[in-house]
Amino acid sequence: MILNLKKLLLSTCLLFACHAFAQDLKLARETLNMLTSKEFRGRGYTHDGMAKAADFIAGEFLSYGLKPMDGKDFKQGFSLSVNTFPGKMKVKVNGKQLIPGKDFIVLPESMGNKAKGQLEQKDSVTFVDPVNRILLKIKDKLTWSVAQQVQDYTGIEVDKKAFTDLPKAVEIDIENEFVPEFNASNICAMVKGTSKPDSLIVISAHYDHLGEMGTETYFPGANDNGSGISFLLGLARYYAAHPQPYSIAFICFAAEEAGLVGSKYFTENPLIPLAQIRFLINVDMVGTGETGITVVNATLHQQEFALLNQINDAEKYLVKINSRGKAANSDHYFFTEKGVPAFFIYTQGGISAYHDVYDIAATLPFTEYNDLFKIFVAFNRKLMGL
Repeated sequence: MILNLKKLLLSTCLLFACHAFAQDLKLARETLNMLTSKEFRGRGYTHDGMAKAADFIAGEFLSYGLKPMDGKDFKQGFSLSVNTFPGKMKVKVNGKQLIPGKDFIVLPESMGNKAKGQLEQKDSVTFVDPVNRILLKIKDKLTWSVAQQVQDYTGIEVDKKAFTDLPKAVEIDIENEFVPEFNASNICAMVKGTSKPDSLIVISAHYDHLGEMGTETYFPGANDNGSGISFLLGLARYYAAHPQPYSIAFICFAAEEAGLVGSKYFTENPLIPLAQIRFLINVDMVGTGETGITVVNATLHQQEFALLNQINDAEKYLVKINSRGKAANSDHYFFTEKGVPAFFIYTQGGISAYHDVYDIAATLPFTEYNDLFKIFVAFNRKLMGL
């Protein structure tokens, strides 16, 4: 009788959770559209893009009724150095004007440069103008990133589809601005536990992306990681309305794209005792799922990974849950290094856009958004012994 009652209560909780999240999918898309809009400039380092995203997330936490993790402010500030490109971004090859983001990207460590010169071929894909210190590489796919330093050359990667002849002449007008102390903030919130508030489950995701390359081109970052933030905010709404025995904490990290800077800072300056974290689940690029999900650190935490598969096997939420070992590929890493049990979960299949101008909200399918939510709710209940 008691066992049947427990099953009934669990089924009822999951039913309410599923209903809540079905409604939340529309809100998640609205959130994604906001995060990827031109107003936020790719959530990067120019025109207050990252700061606007931080204010938006903090405002959402406040509206849901969450409390700041330190009891005072949702924002945990820190600074980092970063090379930015807020101005001119013009490149011509063989006299043809190229389109930023689509035909070319500038290497993130590049210095600003205005020059015109001839290119010498070094190998099948590498060309240099030694006089003006210009490096040009031909690429099959353009993938941008963020650099924390400036080198003494200007690097250009050009899509091989942008021209038919070998590049011989180059003309550039590129402006960079090195910011030695860029101010950023992790956004940290909590729903206090009802009976065991000193035990914590943490859900995390990074909200920054690559920002702008010049005045007209920005990188929306829909899957990376607008999807993770949209998912996290959905869970924050749910847990604010349904407090659990354990405290549920939420951390939105800044400067992940610059080298996991925000999460490293948090683990060195924690707002909660790291030893009290029962488990941390980091989400990054969760906007697809046609072929399942992958769990980083699965081999480190085999019992929890088996638990996740047990839930999925029973309910058939996802096609497959893939196991992966330890990797320094997202914000879970420095928690792992501090001994905090953690998973990093990302979805697989669907779109291939990554660190480019094509990672947009309109083409992100959110294929397994609802099922992933159901697994999270069920998994967190198991972690709390429910």
